Amino acid sequence: MSIWFKDYELEQINKMGLSSMTGFLDIKVSAINSNGLEATMPVNDKTKQPFGLLHGGASCVLAESVGSIASNLVVDNSKFAAVGQSINASHLKSARSGLVTAICEAIHIGKSSHVWDIKILNENKQLVCVSRLTMAIISKV
Repeated sequence: MSIWFKDYELEQINKMGLSSMTGFLDIKVSAINSNGLEATMPVNDKTKQPFGLLHGGASCVLAESVGSIASNLVVDNSKFAAVGQSINASHLKSARSGLVTAICEAIHIGKSSHVWDIKILNENKQLVCVSRLTMAIISKV
């Protein structure tokens, strides 16, 4: 059983964020499964801090982006929007280059909130960051 409101294609999902921060940082959803999404982000001059390491804030942007996209794919967008309410992140390992991948899985899907577990891995499948994101579901009407 899937949590998604309807069937989505990756190309359709990635077009949604082209003109926002996800587009600026080249964050792309790379996989959709029954309980979550995966997304990638390059480690480059846009996402590094001055010492050449992946910026912790960029990891938070990746985590919040993939969780926000996921929540908005769960709800009926004609009636509801999912907006960030709370995020925490623990930075465990650095990344200097390549792509990092966020694996986002639903912990709780309720009427008024969603909670997501997000693990960010480097290209060697090592854990770079763990994050928990809570999304508020608000009415558009």
